[in-house]
Amino acid sequence: MSSKERSSKDSGRQEPVILGVAEAAAPYGPDGAGGGDAAAAAAHPRYRALNLDRLQEQGMLTHDGGRSAVAEDFRIIKRPLLRQARASGADAIRHGNLIVVTSAMPGEGKTYCAVNLAMSIAMELDITVLLVDADVARPSVLKVLGLAPEPGLMDVLLDPQLAMADVILKTNVANLSILPAGRSNKHATELLASRAMSRLLADIASRYADRIVVFDSPPLLITSEAHALVGQMGQVVMVVEAETTTQHAVKEALRQIEACEHIHLIYNKTKSFAGNDYYGYYD
Repeated sequence: MSSKERSSKDSGRQEPVILGVAEAAAPYGPDGAGGGDAAAAAAHPRYRALNLDRLQEQGMLTHDGGRSAVAEDFRIIKRPLLRQARASGADAIRHGNLIVVTSAMPGEGKTYCAVNLAMSIAMELDITVLLVDADVARPSVLKVLGLAPEPGLMDVLLDPQLAMADVILKTNVANLSILPAGRSNKHATELLASRAMSRLLADIASRYADRIVVFDSPPLLITSEAHALVGQMGQVVMVVEAETTTQHAVKEALRQIEACEHIHLIYNKTKSFAGNDYYGYYD
């Protein structure tokens, strides 16, 4: 880790968190609606209700889950990200409200961190969150949330007539919307690096002053799509699985994104006490 990184151990802060690979949950109703809220679905065709009880059972953060350990953990994680996203004047960061969550290798918990981070930010009183599944080769955000596949990001990039508003999903979490990955495409890397993607990101970043956008990215060392995406983000969060990801892999992943000025690390699933999972946060 570089000298600018600081472990949360310095402040004596490490809390239990349940992060990892979840089983793909089945949809909970027509079009993936969890609670069967027919009135809301009829009023908003792109409305999808998340099964919050099941998410909570899986260790996910939910807005009605109380002061859980997971909720406290992500309050700590989100605070510096929000501070930099809101910076102004000389401290302003280009696309600072665009936050990408990635990892060196698959299975390190990046999707769980992305979803939990988005859920936590959605609890803020004056912020809305758009959660984007940008892992277009192996999309998993909708699976984790218990929703069926939907058109999304790749469809917008492939069809100039399709607006982002046509594919964004509204949810029963007050300030949270979701942009699915959409259809797979063999030219995904080129699409993510295209001018159309740059225009889309600029529009996402500037359209709403109160919006934070969290991207679940592909792993850095497995696909080329991650590099095309990370280079256009204001902030990068890299998830590192303790005792699994090699130091070489971490260094190589950091080397590939060293041009990014604002990199945060989540050291995930460290074993501080027998039988308990912990994480450490680095900024």
